[in-house]
Order: sequence, then C-alpha cells, then structure tokens
Amino acid sequence: MSEKYTYNSQCLLRDEKPWFPVMGEMHYSRYREDLWEESLRKMKAGGVTIVSTYVIWIHHEEQQGVFDFTGCRNLRKFVVLCQKVGLKMFLRIGPWVHGEVRNGGFPDWVVELGKSGVDLRSNDHAYMSYVRHYWKKIYEQVQGLFLEDAGPIIGLQLENEYGHVGGYGGDKGESHMRTLMALAKELGFQVPLYTATGWGGACIGDALPVMGGYCEAPWDQSVSELSANTNYIISHERNDALIACDHHVEGAVTFDESRFPYLTAELGGGLQVTSHRRPVATGPDIGAMSLTKLASGVALLGYYMYHGGSNPTGKLSTLQESRATGYANDLPEINYDFNAPVRQYGAISDNYREIKLLAVFLKDFGEDLAPLAADIDPDNVKPEDMRTLRKSCRHDADHGYVFFNNYQRRRTMDTHRAVTFQGPCKDGPICFPAVDIPSGAYGFFPYNMRLGDAVLTCALATPFCRLKGKGGDTYVFYGDYTPCYSWRDDRAADILHLTRAQALNAWKVTLERDYLVLCDNYVWEQDGELVVTSGPDSEIAIFPEPIKAPAGFVKSGVQDRFTLYRRKIDAASARAKFTQTEQDDDRAVYEITIEYPDRAQRVTGRDTILVLTYSGFGMDVYQGDCREEKKINDHFYTGQQVPISLGYFDFPEKLSVAIRTLRKEDWVYIEEWPPLTDGRACKLEAVEIKEEYR
Repeated sequence: MSEKYTYNSQCLLRDEKPWFPVMGEMHYSRYREDLWEESLRKMKAGGVTIVSTYVIWIHHEEQQGVFDFTGCRNLRKFVVLCQKVGLKMFLRIGPWVHGEVRNGGFPDWVVELGKSGVDLRSNDHAYMSYVRHYWKKIYEQVQGLFLEDAGPIIGLQLENEYGHVGGYGGDKGESHMRTLMALAKELGFQVPLYTATGWGGACIGDALPVMGGYCEAPWDQSVSELSANTNYIISHERNDALIACDHHVEGAVTFDESRFPYLTAELGGGLQVTSHRRPVATGPDIGAMSLTKLASGVALLGYYMYHGGSNPTGKLSTLQESRATGYANDLPEINYDFNAPVRQYGAISDNYREIKLLAVFLKDFGEDLAPLAADIDPDNVKPEDMRTLRKSCRHDADHGYVFFNNYQRRRTMDTHRAVTFQGPCKDGPICFPAVDIPSGAYGFFPYNMRLGDAVLTCALATPFCRLKGKGGDTYVFYGDYTPCYSWRDDRAADILHLTRAQALNAWKVTLERDYLVLCDNYVWEQDGELVVTSGPDSEIAIFPEPIKAPAGFVKSGVQDRFTLYRRKIDAASARAKFTQTEQDDDRAVYEITIEYPDRAQRVTGRDTILVLTYSGFGMDVYQGDCREEKKINDHFYTGQQVPISLGYFDFPEKLSVAIRTLRKEDWVYIEEWPPLTDGRACKLEAVEIKEEYR
C-alpha cells in the first residue's frame, strides 16, 4: 500500500503525520548518466529526501518533432535510479522553466512560433497543442513511476515564475495555470502534490505555492555591493523581492498565505554567477540563510541548485541563457557549477556540510518540528540593523526550539553578551543558561525535548541525529558552548556530543544498525557496505565500533567513544605541467599535459582532480588543442580555484586553457579582484593534482 501525502495550513503530511522533507534540485541532463547513482547517494547521505528536477524542453526537442531521451537526457533511467536509492521525486515539467537555459527552456522553434503570432505561455489553442505533444512524450518516459504505481514521483510543478517572469497575471494567468493542471492530469500525471512558484506576484491556479530565497542576486543589473539581504531576517514575510529582480516586476504574493504551509523550492544552495555579477556563496551564507528560514516557520527546505552540472551540447546552438537570446544576463556556455552543495563534477562543498546539519536533524526530528508555528521576537528587524539579535521560538504549549541568527552576509554584527533564551511553556518559561553570541553565530537549542524515555529540559547544544541500536538509542548533539544538559526527573538519555566542526564532517550511516562516521570527505551506504571517499592517506572515526572494518581500512586506535580507522593507498599520483603557447592583449593560452603513472589505475573508484589557479576575466578549457574547438568547460573569474575532474572526461592527457583578459574598466562585480598589472590580469598562476579514492 502506497504512502499518502497531503498538507494542512502548517506543514506537509505523510500518512496523516507531520512530515518535514528536504528537497534538492539536480538536473539529470546537466550531468553524466553513468554518475547519476553516485550523486543521488551523496544527496541522500546529505539528508535530502526529495529530488526535484526540471524537464527542459530544449534539451529533449531541440529540433521540432525530434525527441531525445538518451544518454544524459534519459529521464526514465534517472527516475528509476531515484527509486533505487530511496528518494522521492518532484518533476518540474514547465513547459517554461527558466533554469538559466536558452529561451528559458523553450526550443528556438517554439520561440519562432511566438514571433509568428502564437501566444506563448497562454491558453492559445496552438500553443497548448505543442505543450500537449511535449508533455505526452514526457509522460511516456515516466509512466508507471508515480506514487500510485509504487514509484517515487509524488509531486509535479507546473510552469515557473508564471506572471512574474513572463506570462499573464490576474484572472488570465490563473486560468492558464488551471488549464495546465487539467492537461497534466488528463495526460496521466496523477500525483498527490501539485506545486507552483509563488513569489513576486506569480499565479498559482489551484496548486500549492512554493517560495524561494537567495543570499545574493547575480541577475541584478548593478555591479556594486547590494543592500543587506533580507533572507537573513527572521520574519513571517515569505516573498523574496530579489528573485528575478532583473525583470523589474513588483508584486506581493497572489494567494492567502494562511491557507498554505510555508514551503520553499528555491532556496539558493549556491549561486550561479553571471558575466557582470559574480558573488560567491559560502557555507556560512547558506547555513545561516537556511537556519533563518527554519526560524521563520518554513516547513520544507527546498534547494536550487543542490547539484551543479554542465550544459549539454546542443545540436543547433549553445544552450545557456544569454543576452543574445533576449535575456538580461550572460551565463557561461557550459559551466553550471552554481557553487552548489554538490559541485559541477560531484565534489561536496562547505554548503553541503551546512545543509547536512539541518537536513539530518529534520530526517530524525522533523515530525516534531514541522507543526510548530514560529513566534518571532523581535519581528520588525531591518536587514541593515547590525545591533539587534534576531530570535524566534517554534513551540507548542509544552516544548519547542529557540532560534537565533547573528549573521548577515558581508556585514559584521554586534556581539551579544550573557544572552538568556527563554522557551515559552504552559507551566512557565524554560530559561537557558546565559551565553555569549558573537558576530556570525547562528543556531538553535531545544527545550522539553523528548528523547526516548527521557526529557531534555534544555541545553546549549543542537540535536543532530538519533542512532538506533539494540542496546538502546544514542542521541548526537553538537555545539561549541558548554552544553549544560538539563534533564527532567534526573532521567538522562545517552548523549554523544560533537564540536560543530566535527558535526560538519559527521555522517549517519545505517548498516545492520546506525553508525556515526567522522570523515572530512563524503560517506554513504551502498549494498550494505560503507563507501568512503578520501585522499590516498585518510583516517575516519566510527561510533560505535563496527563488526568489521570498512573495506580497505585497518583499525588504528580509539579516541573518546570513537574507533579510528586508517586507509593508506600506495599509488603514485599523476603529474601535471603547463606552458604558455600564446599571448596578446585579449587572451593568454596555455597547454597542460598530464602524466598518469599507470593507465590501468584509471578505473572506477579513483579520480584525478586538476585544480587551476588563474586571474583574468574568464577561462575556456579545451580537451586537446584549443584551436580544435572541443571546449569542455568555461568559467567566469570569481577568485576561486577551479577544480576539473579528469575522470569525468576519461582522463585526458592534454588540455588547453584560454584565459580572457580582465581590465580595471570592465563592467563587472567581483567580490575580490585579482592583482592587476598595468590595469590588467590574464595569467594561469598554478596547476595542482589531487587524487581521490572510494
């Protein structure tokens, strides 16, 4: 019997119980098909419970009537893998999606229909006939994979930013959204949850509205520092006015917020830079924004993007958003890294670790948090107010969680001394021990939290997960304050306390029982085995001690409650060197040669990462000679190093890099400019090799 998914005004429900999922966006058509399963397992290990994905029209029907669902476009295989890994799915079928794609995802031939009189994104009969044909092809790919068939697809998003970025507003817009929903159902897209993006005055028809929020706005048309970001304010305001502000569309939400839970589908897991604006989303940027949304009462953390990627090769054109196609921004031709939690070639980032702290907590304790409303005090803080500590409490009459945020991106906040949090309770407030909150700190603490047979009255520590075991459960908490655990009736649960740094590198893995693994790379379970990705010499810590050592590891000691294991792989590293081959006022070209110690070592389970350090406006990377025009990646300079997975490209022995000149007069916002010589920068500074094993 399949699960039942519904919602009330406060939260999502699964089988009539509160449910607090974490959703992460991954675009299958922007990543190698043979690496999907590993990436999906990384997402699940990070606490993601739902995968959302755009089905991008131009990726599947670039030429009219010629559909492609092969290779990286194999939608059915991707959905089947989601089910295999144990992840639910939201399909976002457009037909217009935006997604930093050429024409917002419309094939060029659809755009030409609009120029010839077809009213796109409307109830125009001609337009809807093309949508019907396209959606029928999508349905053929996913037939039998819906929840009613015991499949993973539980949700469907219609359109995107409709009435906010294009389309119609008012009654005409609402009518179109209802027409799309009716067509989807008629074609067989039967799901328990239909959603629509609701910010900026967008129309939702009869769908469930989902909101968004980003820590900056790379689409903003300025090249200066932006005002303090509102997404770090704890607030009942759901609308993010920054999203798509390049369209200069004003508008509050079009729906009655009291009817719907506060759900997000587009919290920025990172940021995709544009040619003119290149902010870098850091781990604390994403962690503090996510915490702020929890403190504000959100009941679904949905991230766009959670997994970066690369635009596929088009048959007729490149497939990125650009000014040449009538949009306000130029994007990289290939690179869709997004500074995401999982990066362009599958590496995890600090953003991933920050989200994992909350996502793993929600997996184990989200049922408790989801129905609790947010009591915000103070509730009128302005983003540029650096003096006031931002606080809230999500609670009922008996228990809850106190939240605080003293982080504002690219700002310094006041330190707050001897803060005493109070948790509202019918028998009188629960008072926490006094604590100092420095600038940049954010977090939450529980009170009257039931942990098995015990009740934690309060603690200056944050719950992470529950480890189930035959001899009883262990509850993992973290934090860098003296925790001061206080228990009701002196009955305490078993607590494993971590520092925050340890928690960022902590992984809950279920084998024959639950384990906690500390590892600075990534860890997941596959076919009953622990899979560990790391460098050639690595040490991990496991609690409790497992029955057997993970494959390739040997026991190396004990530290506190953890058993230590070490893996040392004696394999020679690849080597890379570079030489400059061209230089003029506009660019410099370099040839990079890579020597592998043994071609037989280039097998599944090993990757060689080439890390490039450069200065310039941007960089194009070619496999072989750049004059052959076999571009495999590109990059707009942000000050970050650029990692390239050589395994992703089947271990090439030669690359060429063309760096474009950055000039001091260029109209571009870069958070940290490189040193300029005579007002210019254009140089490959260094190359480095890192080996990775799993």
